[in-house]
Amino acid sequence: MKQIFSFSRMLTTVSLMLLFMIGGVQAEPAPDFQLPTKTEPVSLQSLEGQVVYLDFWASWCKPCRQSFPWMNAMQAKYHAKGLRVVAVNVDSDSEQVKRFLSRYPAEFVVAYDPQGKIASQYQVKGMPSSYLIDRQGNIHASHIGFRDEDKTAIENQINRLLQN
Repeated sequence: MKQIFSFSRMLTTVSLMLLFMIGGVQAEPAPDFQLPTKTEPVSLQSLEGQVVYLDFWASWCKPCRQSFPWMNAMQAKYHAKGLRVVAVNVDSDSEQVKRFLSRYPAEFVVAYDPQGKIASQYQVKGMPSSYLIDRQGNIHASHIGFRDEDKTAIENQINRLLQN
């Protein structure tokens, strides 16, 4: 009987973990935004129907140097399936931003939030901070920092949302 209870408890725990990982837990609505880019403003509302990987970054952020090539790869790999990467810079010094982007080019949308208003709405706690938003505008996952060992898990989350 004890073995059945332990197995049942383990199965419940694993089920809850899987539900959380695939978005079975209630997702919260993402705050809408409208931010300038080099060309035209971008808003969350304009991206409705897409899966959005929203990344907040700064020119002084060392992990951001690693995240940009990965975000370029994700944008290239999943763009046709509906992924849109939007990287929101929070620097107030535009020259530092230009230097960063010349060294680490972005093949995705780069938006600017120098006063940090949108970063504040998203309650950004560190750089980089990313939010995975589903096609209906709900946040399903968030990540602080960027580590090589997290790439597969984040890509799996992106894949799950793209299938919905």
